[in-house]
Amino acid sequence: LGAATSVDEWLIAALHRDHRSGDGACVRATWLKARPDQFDQTVEFYRATALPEIEQLDGFCSTSLMSDRATGRAVVSTTYDSQDAMERSRDAARSLRTALLRDLGADQLDVGEFELTLAHLRVPEMA
Repeated sequence: LGAATSVDEWLIAALHRDHRSGDGACVRATWLKARPDQFDQTVEFYRATALPEIEQLDGFCSTSLMSDRATGRAVVSTTYDSQDAMERSRDAARSLRTALLRDLGADQLDVGEFELTLAHLRVPEMA
């Protein structure tokens, strides 16, 4: 498609599934950067504070936090039952993201919304 490609390795730092996704599921991904020396605190903050709030979003299926500890980069992906559910949750997710990033002291790098193509990774629940 004419764009540059890169390959990155990410550690799954946390994962929580409420239920399996079905046809038409969508994902909102938020890329962020935290300080590498505070990465353990970032993961714990996600598990203890962010995850319970994310679970309350309309149409929530699952969420994961993948990280690159060396650089402090991370991505949170949250799966929703449908495009409509993801759209309905957009304002609440934005407010939550703003507050949590402020409390965490992390920087948001990007946010994207996508159709879910591959949903059934064989990864155990870790959060």
